[in-house]
Amino acid sequence: MPEFLELLPPQEALNMFWEAFSPLPSGEECDAAQALGRVTVSPVIAPYPLPSFPRSTVDGYAVRATDTYGASDTLPAYLQVIGEVPMGGASDFSLTSGTCALIHTGGMLPEGADAVVMVEYTQNVRPEETEILRAAAIGENVLKVGEDVAEGQEVIPAGVRLRPAEIGGLMALGITNLLVARKPQVGIISSGDEVQPPEAEIGPGQVRDVNSYSLSALVQGAGGVPRRYGIVPDRIEALRSTAAEAVKDNDLVVITAGSSASARDLTAQVINELGSPGVLVHGVNVKPGKPTILAVCDHKPMIGLPGNPVSALVIASLFVVPVIERLQGLRHQRPKPSLTARLNLNLASQAGREDWIAVRLDRGPDGYIAEPVFGKSNLIFTLARADGLVRIPPDANGLNAGETVEVTLL
Repeated sequence: MPEFLELLPPQEALNMFWEAFSPLPSGEECDAAQALGRVTVSPVIAPYPLPSFPRSTVDGYAVRATDTYGASDTLPAYLQVIGEVPMGGASDFSLTSGTCALIHTGGMLPEGADAVVMVEYTQNVRPEETEILRAAAIGENVLKVGEDVAEGQEVIPAGVRLRPAEIGGLMALGITNLLVARKPQVGIISSGDEVQPPEAEIGPGQVRDVNSYSLSALVQGAGGVPRRYGIVPDRIEALRSTAAEAVKDNDLVVITAGSSASARDLTAQVINELGSPGVLVHGVNVKPGKPTILAVCDHKPMIGLPGNPVSALVIASLFVVPVIERLQGLRHQRPKPSLTARLNLNLASQAGREDWIAVRLDRGPDGYIAEPVFGKSNLIFTLARADGLVRIPPDANGLNAGETVEVTLL
């Protein structure tokens, strides 16, 4: 049986991949309200400041701060109430010495006001007059013009994946359309004589197609558009024809091959025929997923994944997701959701190899407990039962029970 000539560490394999292609993301106009998860192509510049007028952050009384100096419960300041600030508009009055105005949260400060006293620290004793029971400093309980964003400020850099907070910020600035990266088209090919569609009645020795669908979901989550090319038999002509079509129509092509060495060799051979430089990496020192292929065919990235569903999904998260992000021009990578937990079992590992172990999380008296979910890489519910993955670094021989580990959440 053929052996891999060289097993590269995952990061070294990825670096080699990056050197072989440098995509230039193309942009398209997008409705900002529908831009959740999209990646900005160019910086977003604030057309005006936020807030654009001084606003109260509390319900209370707009005042001139100097009129409240020295005020206390035992020696209140007495101010004349000259009006109420209308919501959604400017006041038709201004404050002078010894006056104040009723104001609500979000209301625009009237001319002459420079602070707001919370209503809890006031008391009405006579009509059109209030007692101020606490002094206010200039700017207290007030949002100043441009305190959030200055006019002309870059509020969202290029290469940022938009979250709900950014969507809200765009709406606050009146930006209803913006340029975002086009979603990469990802061709997904599943191969194997034994693989059947999910809706099929399967016979002896046959299995239903898992990888096309789990990988499609992964691609969508990363911001790509999956395109499934069906199930290709383990024959070079069929794989060559389907792969050539996928390379022509997509930005990235992913092939999940059978588990046998011959199936892997078939995938590598076809990839090398589709363009240069062809296969860059054939074998990564990681478990699960050693038989991984990274290739570039005439500037189009191609990835060959193991056929086992768990291996395919884990490796896709390590290699397919970063490629999709790179195709979108994502520059500002936020940390993946993770948490720390205490391992409840010893985990052995082979030195020099990076291992990813599925774990289930349970609440313990002092935090989370990580319980390994053992199972072979062709059992998809091994991963479905897990809450996250624990990485065993290549310089370790394993992890000990009781050790604190970082769990990357699934």
